[in-house]
Amino acid sequence: MPLALEQLDLRDYDLVISSESGPAKGVVAPALAVHLCYCHSPMRYIWNMYNEYRERSGLIKRTAMTAIAHYLRLWDVTAAARVDQYVANSHTVAARIRRYYGRDADVINPPVDIKAFEVVPDAERSDYFLMAGELVAYKRPELAVQAFNRLQAKLVVIGGGEMLERVRQLAGPTITVMGSQPFAVLRHHYSRCQALIFPGEEDFGIVPVEAMASGRPVIAYGRGGATESVIPGVTGVFFSEQSVEAILDAVRRFERTRFEPKQIAAYAARFGISRFKIEMTEQVDRLLNARTNNAGLRRVV
Repeated sequence: MPLALEQLDLRDYDLVISSESGPAKGVVAPALAVHLCYCHSPMRYIWNMYNEYRERSGLIKRTAMTAIAHYLRLWDVTAAARVDQYVANSHTVAARIRRYYGRDADVINPPVDIKAFEVVPDAERSDYFLMAGELVAYKRPELAVQAFNRLQAKLVVIGGGEMLERVRQLAGPTITVMGSQPFAVLRHHYSRCQALIFPGEEDFGIVPVEAMASGRPVIAYGRGGATESVIPGVTGVFFSEQSVEAILDAVRRFERTRFEPKQIAAYAARFGISRFKIEMTEQVDRLLNARTNNAGLRRVV
């Protein structure tokens, strides 16, 4: 991928925007163009989650990662220097950019289509909890399944991914594993669940915002992007470690807390699409104006 990206011919462009959690920022922009990178995370598999990815890989892949990761890091840092301005999707990601690339980044949270979700009357709400999203190892879906097996409480799981069969094997009689579903089904369950269970550490995490836009609170691991979108006691509850016991404790605290669906949905509105467009347009305009002014100064000199 780095080699392929470097072959893109961008000679005719004045502005390049890369949106990435991988090597897309490695494109070679013209000398007088400006390059803004909207970064969802530096490559997780060579930086902050390298050891997790390596431990879960087979022997061949693990051996390859050990040999290649060092050189990928060197390329990634070199490619990072080609960017004029970084914008991170969360303060969590901005901290990683500062750590791995030595660059500052402004923060603009991703756009969420808030208007696509609804808040339903209490009478339409059901008695199950919901876990939604890709079922991959770093999101730790097995913890939620094990916790609700212990609770013998209802949990609906929506999403595909590499751990789907593993989750189905773990699921007890109170857990419904639906796999991938159309948006209409997900939307229905968002608004009718008791709360969303979110056991992983995300860069930002759009799923919690979608649940909140539906008026439902979030029970989330208290690290990463969820800490920037969930307000304890107002829009959700945090647990401090990724363990079954911590999730059980958080569910009990949730049951003792009263949440107001309309207040939750009103808070989620701040993550809407129009806000994103305004903030990103301001970033682009500022960057282009600065480049134009600098180019003008060079011509005068």
